[in-house]
Order: sequence, then C-alpha cells, then structure tokens
Amino acid sequence: MLRVTILGCGSSGGVPRVGGDWGNCDPRNPKNRRRRCSLLLETGEGDQAVTVLVDTSPDLREQLLDAKVRRLDAIVFTHPHADHTHGVDDIRPLVIAGRARIDAWMDEATAGALKRRFGYIFETPTGSQYPPLLNERRLAKDGPTIIPGKAGGQLSLTPYRLPHGDIEALGLRIGDFAYAPDLNAIPTAVEPMFENLDVLLIDALRYRPHPSHFSLDETLAAIARFEPRRAVLTNMHTDLDYETLVKTLPTNVVPAYDGMRLTV
Repeated sequence: MLRVTILGCGSSGGVPRVGGDWGNCDPRNPKNRRRRCSLLLETGEGDQAVTVLVDTSPDLREQLLDAKVRRLDAIVFTHPHADHTHGVDDIRPLVIAGRARIDAWMDEATAGALKRRFGYIFETPTGSQYPPLLNERRLAKDGPTIIPGKAGGQLSLTPYRLPHGDIEALGLRIGDFAYAPDLNAIPTAVEPMFENLDVLLIDALRYRPHPSHFSLDETLAAIARFEPRRAVLTNMHTDLDYETLVKTLPTNVVPAYDGMRLTV
C-alpha cells in the first residue's frame, strides 16, 4: 500500500501570491491556500517502512512540520525549477537528527543545477564547519529505480520524461499511482506511464493555455483519454477556486488541497 500526502499543490507563486493576490480563489476557504508543490510517499510498516520526499519546495519547513515528518529515507527531484528545489536547506534538522546524509535521487540536469546553486549540500566548502546534507544518487534513465529504506524496506518508482516549456521535468510512476506535476504535453513514448492507473495526480495550472503547463481543459482531455480511476489536480494557479472546481469537474476528478492524503 502506498500512502501519499500532498504537501503543496500551488503554482510557482503559491496562493495567495505575495501582495495578497487571491485571484478567483475565495480566501475564506482554507483549501484555497496553496503552498508550492511537494509530495510525501510512504510505504511499508515497522522496519520495512520507507518515507520519500518528492521535491523541496520553498515552503518545505512548514510542510514538513504540518505533516509531522521526523525522518526521511530519500528525496526525489523532478526538475530544477526554484519552486521545486529552493527549500532544500530545510532538511538540515532531519540530517542532524538522523546523523547521516539523505540520499537525493535526480537526473543529470537537476544535479548540475543544484550543485551550482547549493554546492554546500553535497560537499563541505573550504573553511566551513557544516557537514553536507545530501548523497547524490542518479535516477534510472529507462526503467525503475529502487530506493532503499534505511531500515530495510524499499520503494520502486519509474521516472519518465515530460516536456515542460524549454526543459524536461520528470513524472513518476509507483505501482498504480502516477505523479505528473509539470508538463505541457504527453509524448507517445511515455503514454504507458498514464495507463491503468488507480490515481493520477496531474498538473492543471489555469483555465487559459500556458507554454509550459497543461491548462485545465488539456488536463481533463488527458484524464478522459487515459481513464484513471481517480484523478487529482495539482500545481494550481489563483484562478482555480476550490469549490468552483468541486462543482464543475467530472465525478472522478477532484482538486488537491494542501495536506490531502491518498491511499493507493
């Protein structure tokens, strides 16, 4: 059984945006307050339990506190954009408490970007007394990656590449669950990753088209095509009000909210 916690489901600026811009979102509904996208994956029990964080959003400190996360076996990065990586230093207390670096799984492009921005999390800079936080690990380019838990369990996930404007971002398939937080198309080669799903958690930025994200209509078309049993919308901008979506979406589609839990 896979347990999924949506730590954040907002677009790159969150909802509300700095300056108090709620757009169409009703500020009285707490489900409209959206932090940037991060995800928690948990599987197994006892010494077979594995906890994996997907992306380190700029809101990570509050996300981990709200989810009562006390340990991590690994982190997976989907791509190097700021809204998915710039909270990485907030894992420091977990590294200190665990007395060990955390394995961080990523592709080469993300590794290069993180080393340029946050080199100290991989190697201690000259003259610094602070230990590094992460062990760099490489995701498989073709096929599954087995992520070991520190106590003995493991999580198998399959990354796949999706166009995201002028870069590629990774989607993830874990059993009958798929996560695709940033995409503007689904290439033919990765269509099998969207088939026979129990839950699809997918990018739906806004009503209007966008060059690097699915619009709501594009997302709903993909859901209708691949027919997951359940679909959940994420990476939502200020024009997508929670209650409006609940009233208008197909019966098997729901908007995410921060703290939402799914069992697959």
